[in-house]
Amino acid sequence: MIHYIIKKLLVFPLVIITVSLIIFAVLRFIPGDPARLMAGKQATQEAVEQMRERLGLNQHFFVQYGKFLKNAVKGDLGVSIRSEKTVISILGKSFPNTFKLVIVSYVIAVLIGVIAGILAAIYQYSWIDQVVMFLAILGASTANFWVALMGMNLFAVKLGWLPLLGTGSWKHFILPALSLAWYPTALIARMSRSSMLEVIRQDYIKTARAKGLNEFKVYIKHALRNALIPIVTVIGLHFGVLLAGAVVTETVFNWPGLGRLLVDAVRYRDYPLIQGSVLLSVTSVVTVNFVVDLLITQINPRLKFD
Repeated sequence: MIHYIIKKLLVFPLVIITVSLIIFAVLRFIPGDPARLMAGKQATQEAVEQMRERLGLNQHFFVQYGKFLKNAVKGDLGVSIRSEKTVISILGKSFPNTFKLVIVSYVIAVLIGVIAGILAAIYQYSWIDQVVMFLAILGASTANFWVALMGMNLFAVKLGWLPLLGTGSWKHFILPALSLAWYPTALIARMSRSSMLEVIRQDYIKTARAKGLNEFKVYIKHALRNALIPIVTVIGLHFGVLLAGAVVTETVFNWPGLGRLLVDAVRYRDYPLIQGSVLLSVTSVVTVNFVVDLLITQINPRLKFD
């Protein structure tokens, strides 16, 4: 286990550097010139070139990336082209809002998905199983932005039960969190059902029943522990799905988080802000996946990692 942790910690910076290089390269090839946007549509070519020199965009690609990487190691992600504020300070205001929304959505998706999937497995072919599977298929095949718009129309516009946009109180979390949790809840429910069904068909479960244990102990004490490994793996992977979905959800609900910030940064070709937002997201996902790997070993200590 110690060797595995050391290996992961050594790979961690390599993943971040690779992602940063890819993002850095992709941004230089997408259409649009931030120097032109900053100088204005009516600016002369000379003014645009001066702006490009000021932003350092006239330097060679690897010179720009080298400076970025050197400063990033020191905790300096640069200055936003649009607002001229440090990227760190901008992310410091936006990321907590996204983190809160993702955590609430994460809890909703895990609780509902795991419980629904386990009940569907225990009562296989019953009306509970049919309802859970119908909702899971519906959730997996429906875009979260459509769910968000329908929820806004019903609960905010027509019924007036919930606020429409922005933040401010716990009520503002309900619609965005449910919309964001819609898709991962469906996938977690399907995985939980599949994993639980596979486990309860094993011989040791039949042996536990033969010993006279009641059904609750059989399912919770014996079956659930072994069924949790693939479930926890899927749950960990869906943290990245939630972060990606936050881009659309935050834009729809005008939520002042990292997702909406990234959309605005792309619109204005704000290279430093885009790079900083993506790096922060990737770092969060890699960290969560690492924690999930450690959690799996606690669920099943016999599991070996290469």
